[in-house]
Amino acid sequence: MSDQPVFDYASFLKHASVRPGVYRMLDADGVTLYVGKAKNLKKRLASYFRGTGLNNKTLALVRRIHQIETTITNSETEALLLEQNLIKDKRPPYNIVLRDDKSYPYIFLSSKDTYPRFALHRGAKKQAGHYYGPFPSAGSVRESLAVLQKVFQVRQCEDSYFRNRTRPCLQYQIKRCSAPCVNLITPEVYAQSVRHSELFIDGHNDQITQELGKQMERLANEMKYEEASTIRDQIRDLRLIQERQYVSGEKGDVDVIAMSETAGVVCVHLIFIRGGRLLGSRNYYPKFTMESSPEECLYAFIARFYLGESGQFALPKELICSHEPVEREQLEEALSFIGKSKITISHKLRGHRQKWLELAQTNAEQGVFTKLNSSQNMQKRLSALQQALGLEKLPARLECFDISHSSGEATVASCVVFDENGPLKSDYRRFNIEGVTAGDDYAAMAQALRRRYARLQKGEGKLPELLIIDGGKGQLQQAETVLAELNVQGVRMLGIAKGISRKAGQETLILGGSHQELVLLAESPALHVLQHIRDEAHRFAITAHRQRRGKVRNSSMLDSIPGVGPKKRKGLLHHFGGQQEIRRAAITDLQRVPGISKQLAETIYQYLHNS
Repeated sequence: MSDQPVFDYASFLKHASVRPGVYRMLDADGVTLYVGKAKNLKKRLASYFRGTGLNNKTLALVRRIHQIETTITNSETEALLLEQNLIKDKRPPYNIVLRDDKSYPYIFLSSKDTYPRFALHRGAKKQAGHYYGPFPSAGSVRESLAVLQKVFQVRQCEDSYFRNRTRPCLQYQIKRCSAPCVNLITPEVYAQSVRHSELFIDGHNDQITQELGKQMERLANEMKYEEASTIRDQIRDLRLIQERQYVSGEKGDVDVIAMSETAGVVCVHLIFIRGGRLLGSRNYYPKFTMESSPEECLYAFIARFYLGESGQFALPKELICSHEPVEREQLEEALSFIGKSKITISHKLRGHRQKWLELAQTNAEQGVFTKLNSSQNMQKRLSALQQALGLEKLPARLECFDISHSSGEATVASCVVFDENGPLKSDYRRFNIEGVTAGDDYAAMAQALRRRYARLQKGEGKLPELLIIDGGKGQLQQAETVLAELNVQGVRMLGIAKGISRKAGQETLILGGSHQELVLLAESPALHVLQHIRDEAHRFAITAHRQRRGKVRNSSMLDSIPGVGPKKRKGLLHHFGGQQEIRRAAITDLQRVPGISKQLAETIYQYLHNS
């Protein structure tokens, strides 16, 4: 299929506006493919039709364009808000997809009851009462409800259960409820507990503590010591919760956002802090179609999450991000307009706030790892790989080789193995490469393959269905030669070479045998599994290389001298203070070290000076 668009873009661009606005790209049926905004509509739209520099995703979009509609706006901020409204309405396939099937949970407080109840609520807000939230997950709601039970003893039972009680339930016995169902607490005192519960949800723990402190002092003066001790326990519990949940003295509204991406899987981890209290955190797995860099992806996610259909959360005063989003100032302006107060986006931090960003980044990376290695996801990718390569059956075992060195020093080859469940780390192998010219990756690859498959031919392991080589035609030819020499049959081979830009998603696949080149779309699950195993082989090779290089650089020149063991080596170093002083020493000086004979001293001297 030609990369040339069917749309007459040259004629369209002649009359395009240079003002800010929003553009909609439509296909032959009038369906919206993509919605974007621009500071300069003409300049931005022209970038889609340039002759070079477009990635596969953009080319795929351009080939489907039959019409472009534009809307001029007064400012970039207005364009950004309109863009998000159109994305919400049209749901274009080439814009970021942020699916979330479940609505966010709230804490519900009934208002019509004499003794109101607190409960988890999800869905339409039809009941009369107050709704606090939303919270990032049901778990964070249940945690807050558990605190309300323990500290304030407010009821959480269903109305039907509450109305039919004749004696207190187990919650009263374990001091998790004040038993309003049988009137063991007056409406006035219960209302005070409800008010304190509301203050707690809103993050006003200091105000509650001050009020309870005065109440405890009053009860103690009235010699109501048992009631005063109950208040004392409440204050203690609140302080413990406050110590556990406050974020290093930060008492504002902050969202911490970190993004991680590997082999086509993107995870954005959000930590939600409201009123200085950690509400919880959540992983999101958005599907990015057009964006490529982390900065572009974070911009698209923030705009979609806070300005689009998912923006159920009250906007915080600050967003702390793992990368600086593109057009950060414009994004801050749009968020501030929606939130009706100044909102900042930060990415360079120190101290405790940096620790929270590191925690979010760790969770994002773990989210990617979990998603990549889920058996369901792996089966889908292997099935796509089978179809892309025309394999007769699903590849049940894949092996990938990579070479790592520093200017030829401490060369190491890695072999990683994937099965239908993902990485099979028990079968990983590494090979210390010896006897090849420094920096000769072809010879290093040939040696690693020969050592690996000579053993497999002897029955010391399983042959893979697919052998993947991290490299181009040269490395692939080495693999073909070695397997032919060893008479290894039934193994399909594939080279994976980085494209000209060396960016993920633009790799070139080289089929073994025919050396035919195959290019897969960046969103292809088949390409993602190849990227995953390639990146894992690269990681394993680099780790092994660094270990070997460190061991060589940290080794002593005394280690190779015959007759000098650990004890004599320690004695020499202790006597002379270092290896350079040992090298300068004469034979008679060496003899003065305990345990060093004249003959051994001569051996040490000759070895050091001949070396």
